[in-house]
Amino acid sequence: MRNRFLVTVLVAAGAVLGGCARGGAFVTYGPPPPRYAVVGVAPGPGYIWTDGFWDLRSGHWIWVQGRWVRPPRVGAVYVRPEWRREGSHWNFHRGYWR
Repeated sequence: MRNRFLVTVLVAAGAVLGGCARGGAFVTYGPPPPRYAVVGVAPGPGYIWTDGFWDLRSGHWIWVQGRWVRPPRVGAVYVRPEWRREGSHWNFHRGYWR
């Protein structure tokens, strides 16, 4: 009985950590529609706008505002975050610099 509990805990921990390693999350329903706003002018040369996105925190959808950022290196391209429908689930892919 104790071994079964330990195996269950280890499998659950592996699933959680595996989801963290991918940098995403998945749910069975999609996010609300995106919000649109005026971007405005960059605060200086070399800044890139990163789009806002819906994040799921503690079971609640939270809008994360877009912002102006400087790339980490010359020639870096920002890949925006997005929710993708993959089979019967929605999977979140965080934004990153390529």
